[in-house]
This record gives sequence, C-alpha cells and structure tokens, in this order.
Amino acid sequence: MLTSCTIRLTLFYKRMAEGNRTVGAEGSFTMTGIVAVAEIDIDAPTARVWNVLTSPEQLKQLWFGAEVDTDWKVGSPITWTGEWEGKPYQDKGEILAVEPGRLLKFTHFSPLTGQPDVPENYHTLTYTLTANTHLKLEQDNNGSEDEAKHSQGMWEQLLAKVKQSAESSE
Repeated sequence: MLTSCTIRLTLFYKRMAEGNRTVGAEGSFTMTGIVAVAEIDIDAPTARVWNVLTSPEQLKQLWFGAEVDTDWKVGSPITWTGEWEGKPYQDKGEILAVEPGRLLKFTHFSPLTGQPDVPENYHTLTYTLTANTHLKLEQDNNGSEDEAKHSQGMWEQLLAKVKQSAESSE
C-alpha cells in the first residue's frame, strides 16, 4: 500500500512544430494547447478510486457541488449543472473513452468562459489510474499558462477529495 499523500502537480507543455500540438508525458495521446497536469498517490484499491470517480453519490462532492449527469458510455453526453461564484451554469461535454479501473476521458465546455460553443473551445480531461493507485488528471487546450495554473489548482482540490474519499471508504 502507498502511504504518500504528496500531491505532485506539474504544468508542462511541449509545443510541436506542426499544429501547435502537445504530447502527453507518456506519449499515449495528443493534446492541444498548454496542458495542466495534477497527480496523486492514493492508499486505496483502484476499484475504490474508480468508484469515487464515477458514482453519482461521489460526483457532486468532487465537482464543487455540481450535479453530474452521464451514463459513462463512449459517445454519451456529460453535463455539470450548478452554481459558481453566484452564477448558475450548465457545462457540457462528451465521453471519449472509458476503460474501467484505468482510463476515463471526456470533453468539457463551460459557457462561463464567455467563449463561443465551438470545438476549439473544449478541453479534454483525461484521468489515468495505475495499478499502484496513482491517479493522474490532464486537461488540455488551456489558452495560457495562467489559465493552466488556475485549472491545475482546481484539479489539485478535486484529486485531494478523491484521495480523502477513497481512503476513508470501506
């Protein structure tokens, strides 16, 4: 079992000459823009961590009070409905990949950004969970280093909640 409660956060970006693409640390997929990365080691079985990431009871707690609605099937919509800094919102996205206990990938768009609802304004969020219960969350398509740092701070909070919930559950 892991005992480390250190949250390692890294902001990395590697611009490639073609198309301003960014490659993830493992090179397993291509992401665009500046990528915010949050990582944490969790002292709990991967099945328990996966349950925290996907169960309706846990999601509202993780997603800053938002109601999350999806069936976690590839191609299905995902919505987040809530209130942020006094403003009601409904964010949306699409489930891109689900490998239970290992990978969860979906897009995310928030009208609160004030940007038009077009594909280039969506982020891709990718959770990767390893057998030694290391959880990594990457968010691509950040427009600036400041935007990525802001996202990174939110994901730090979310991963700390995942850790707390998974380690305290039986």
